[in-house]
Amino acid sequence: MASFSYYSHYERPRPLPVPGGIHARSRRGAIGATWWSQRFIELLESFGVGSRLKRGRTYARAGQVVELEVEPGVVLAKVQGSRYSPYRVRIHGKVLSEHQWRRVEKAMAAQALPLAKLLAGEMPHDIEELFASCKLTLFPRSKRELTASCSCPDWANPCKHIAAVYYLLAERFDEDPFLIFAWRGREQEELLERLRARREVGGHGGRTRTPSAQAPARPQPGAPLHAVLDSFWSSGPDLEALHVSPLAGEAPDALLRQLGPAPVEAAGRNLADLLASAYPGLAHAAERRALAE
Repeated sequence: MASFSYYSHYERPRPLPVPGGIHARSRRGAIGATWWSQRFIELLESFGVGSRLKRGRTYARAGQVVELEVEPGVVLAKVQGSRYSPYRVRIHGKVLSEHQWRRVEKAMAAQALPLAKLLAGEMPHDIEELFASCKLTLFPRSKRELTASCSCPDWANPCKHIAAVYYLLAERFDEDPFLIFAWRGREQEELLERLRARREVGGHGGRTRTPSAQAPARPQPGAPLHAVLDSFWSSGPDLEALHVSPLAGEAPDALLRQLGPAPVEAAGRNLADLLASAYPGLAHAAERRALAE
């Protein structure tokens, strides 16, 4: 006589559909298109939560996340489950102190390439080394520095709702690497302003740079074109000291992603999506030309 098992016939309730939910861009396979978002997922897996993350991948791709906001030290989200009211998710990370940020900014401003990468909307490959030189980390270094909670009754952590937020957070990092800094306590505008200020005073101990005698005078804002013709095509001392690698970046369309959807449609697709597919080809063509020369 076959025995009856309640659990073998138990079906978990399906989540309620969410019109206008936040859908993961990745439809299959791994989530995370850039090295910095992949690094975030790798760290989560190293904390022993990798197997649990997979349960939230379906939620992330189905658009079950209703809201997602990144603030200093916390990620706030709402995820629609099988109940009428969405569950509330909080992911806490450690915020760096003002003194710690000053150390990091000094290290970053001492090199031209990290600043150029950030201005281009990309995360410098040596950013973790720069943080390590200041005895700090960009990403949480242990599970103790990354705590998450969800209002759902599931005892597992991360539950599928938290896991869905982790995946979408990784894709948000793809779109805007400055969100990682914002999560650690420094907004984009403030960070870039401080880095530029340090570059202007030399970035090394506060010594003011002396402009080269041969460098053309910097034109004043609003000066008419005929008054600056002799220096119009000159890069000036700031750009002359900047050496940019000809290699294609990790995410050639990073700036395009930050701008978001364009107000123009072409052939039934958003113009930003059409341009995004062309950017990698253009970047690698420019790389091949630069290396050939």
